[in-house]
Amino acid sequence: MRIDDQLLADAKAFAAQQHRSLNSVIEDALRQLLRRADVPSREPAAFPAYGGTGPARPDIDLNDPRVLKSLMYEEEDEDYRMRARDAAG
Repeated sequence: MRIDDQLLADAKAFAAQQHRSLNSVIEDALRQLLRRADVPSREPAAFPAYGGTGPARPDIDLNDPRVLKSLMYEEEDEDYRMRARDAAG
């Protein structure tokens, strides 16, 4: 096995700081890497476009972060516009 000189030096320094052998540090690092590789990647959850009891809004796609952001700030934006109109005259 060949290891980059700087990587090996860093691993040795880490092992010394942890009062561990270089072998145990490398074994732990490999175990962690292999554990992460074994975890199957999950598909992001898909939310239905509508599922509530109020009036249907088929234009709302809960999977689109831009739509969610727009909905979150919709009320604040309207309030801001009304205050700006009132202040203007």
